[in-house]
Amino acid sequence: MATHHIRVTINGVAREAEVEPRLLFVHFLRDVLRLTGTHIGCDTTHCGACTVLLDGKPIKSCTLFAVQANGRDVLTVEGLEQHGQLHPIQEGFWQEHGLQCGFCTPGMLMTGYALLQHNPAPTEEEIRWAISGNLCRCTGYVNIVKAVQYAAEKIRQGEAS
Repeated sequence: MATHHIRVTINGVAREAEVEPRLLFVHFLRDVLRLTGTHIGCDTTHCGACTVLLDGKPIKSCTLFAVQANGRDVLTVEGLEQHGQLHPIQEGFWQEHGLQCGFCTPGMLMTGYALLQHNPAPTEEEIRWAISGNLCRCTGYVNIVKAVQYAAEKIRQGEAS
């Protein structure tokens, strides 16, 4: 099968590779680049565990071919931590016990991060709507919502962006 050369900026770093046209972006991240923080849950867009930001917008990486990411900017869960400091969304999940098994957590973190980038003071309803495309089988979502609220407060206080 013919391959295509792609170049993608991931977490601020330009990455290049030869990929088959049918390779899903989630597999490119995990198998080619070894960025295993993005989880594979369903491969059918239902669970959201594979959520990353593509040009600043949350997408389910199991729905995108790697060749479609060519020339684009991607943020994965590995890119949230900066200079040894957790992002407030990560800190919120820690402080508010927003995870149990942790499988959905990368997708929840990325979705929460994306929400806070355009809405620094979301209501509980807005948070629940934002994460509605991400499934969690353990937590009941209450502490996930609290974690996003925690992060929103920290960001509004100017502790991070």
